[in-house]
This record gives sequence, C-alpha cells and structure tokens, in this order.
Amino acid sequence: MAYEVTKPDEQWRAELDPQEYAVLRQAATERPWTGELLDEKRLGTYRCRACGAVLFRAETKFDSHCGWPSFYAPTADDAVELIEDRSLGMVRTEVRCARCGSHLGHVFDDAPQTPTGDRYCMNSVSLSFELVDAPAPDDPTGGR
Repeated sequence: MAYEVTKPDEQWRAELDPQEYAVLRQAATERPWTGELLDEKRLGTYRCRACGAVLFRAETKFDSHCGWPSFYAPTADDAVELIEDRSLGMVRTEVRCARCGSHLGHVFDDAPQTPTGDRYCMNSVSLSFELVDAPAPDDPTGGR
C-alpha cells in the first residue's frame, strides 16, 4: 500500500526514540502494564506517534485488563489498516496507521462488553495523547 507519509528508514530512526522505532517501524511490542497511556482516563484524542494522524478517541477506550491501552473502534474506518499477521505461530490481525504504515498493535474480536465486540490492543509507545480542552468554569456555553 502507498502511504501518504513516507520517509527513508534513516529519517524514522532520527525522529523516533529506540523503543518507538522498534514498535512503530519493526512491529515490536512493549511490555504489558508498562505503557504511559494504559491508565489515561481524560477526554482526548490518540494520535499516531510517528505521523500525528488521529486514530482513536477517549470515548472508545476501555479497560480490557490485557496490559495495553484498548479501544473498541478507530476514529474512522480509514484511520487504520488491518493486515493478517501469521507471526509467532498464530493468526492475528495487525493494526497499522493508514497514513504512514506504522505498527500500532493488534485487534481481537474478544470484547463482548463493547458496542463493536472488538479490542484494538495498542502499544502506548505507538500513540501520543492530546487532551481535549475543557471549557472554562465560567464559560456559559460549556465550550461550544
């Protein structure tokens, strides 16, 4: 697939720290229960750490008890790319950023408690979190 954002490998290495590069560009996995976004509960947007594309919203995040941030749906049908992954002797579905092709994690259909039944199990290091601005306490419009 041709991606909107493409960079030579040397540029990705220069822009990402070693763990980000290993996960985003080499499909590594961060250790469970270690990601900085695992317990993030504030309203906001989750973006691809490599290219900044909007991928998930806080409203779709849920506690799946798997050790990685989990979401039940991406922001749009074309925000992520799903690819069959036969590594590690099993069949899984890899999730990549549709804008730059970076590895984000995997999706599983084992979350019946969610509206979609899906669990997008993402590496924290593959995402950046952008807090949604809360309305000022004296704003009568509630920020609208």
